[in-house]
Amino acid sequence: MTDSMPSRRDVLRLGAGALVAGVAGCSGAPTSQDATTDEATTSDPATSTQSGAESVYTEVYRESVDSVVLVQADTGQGTGWVYDDSVMVTNEHVVGAASEVDLRFNDGEWRTGSVLGADPNSDLAAVEVPDPPAAASPLPLQSSEPVVGQEVVAIGNPFALSGSVTTGVVSGTDRAIPAPTGYRIPDAVQTDAAVNPGNSGGPLMSLDSEVVAVINSGGGDNIGFGISAALTERVIPSLVADGEYEHSYVGLAFTAVTPAVAEANGLDEPRGLLVVSVDSTGPSADLLEGSDDTAFVDGERVRVGGDVVLSVDGTDVDTFEQLLSLLALQTSPGDTVTVEFLRDGERRTVDVELGVRSEN
Repeated sequence: MTDSMPSRRDVLRLGAGALVAGVAGCSGAPTSQDATTDEATTSDPATSTQSGAESVYTEVYRESVDSVVLVQADTGQGTGWVYDDSVMVTNEHVVGAASEVDLRFNDGEWRTGSVLGADPNSDLAAVEVPDPPAAASPLPLQSSEPVVGQEVVAIGNPFALSGSVTTGVVSGTDRAIPAPTGYRIPDAVQTDAAVNPGNSGGPLMSLDSEVVAVINSGGGDNIGFGISAALTERVIPSLVADGEYEHSYVGLAFTAVTPAVAEANGLDEPRGLLVVSVDSTGPSADLLEGSDDTAFVDGERVRVGGDVVLSVDGTDVDTFEQLLSLLALQTSPGDTVTVEFLRDGERRTVDVELGVRSEN
């Protein structure tokens, strides 16, 4: 599996992501070259010291490693961690279409787990293991929002090297990263902790031994990503109870209102999101209008026409990431949201009943 990250397109679609990052999860048996690469980017917390004393990373590792598992599926292997007494969390792209996967705990014991549910739109999966080892206790999710600069510890199985740890900081928040479906995963956490093939599905831990994010992908250049604890907390209980999770869908495609877009559309300031197109069968059909033309501003082709969305339920949405996070963390299909927008220079509002995101 090759990691890559081309640049994002100008137009960002609710339901069709353009940014592509290499998943960090599926890896085969390590080669000698793989092992050398991993040794260069990971540290052994059992021997890590600060002025002759064990580091804080050692403490996080020791408190968490018994709850971190290697996940072996037909499509490859990754990492998982104990969510509650019998449920493990990993990535959807790690389990693939499997109904069962094998898990190896830190003490070397193997278990067979049943996949309760997998959601490709958030790249999360829940695996049931009725009799995990006694030392494998649940890892708590961090309840507060992560902050840039917060120190974190990634624990997992890069290149099949069990129990490896890398350290770093939260280097970005509220990212929108690619899902296996082509949609975007909102509210993602960015880190500079080294993330390698085999880490996917593993926990990105705070220094309080809480899960900040579920590692999802590595883009190279010291950039990795994870699904936030907040989104994980919404998705996993539904996968356990129902085997699936339904995501809110508004049926619009947007582009950011840059200074050039604002100038081309006669807007007073560059804020909000310009509607590029409207799904004719979606929740916003006949309620909002898309752009129907383009123009050149200082040699740049930009969209002309279309409504400019300013806020949803009173919350300003100046970026695509803000809108995605709001829909993902604060709404559910069937909810009605009030959308404030500009049309021909006039402020208007409309109520939109959110639908369910399709797989396409």
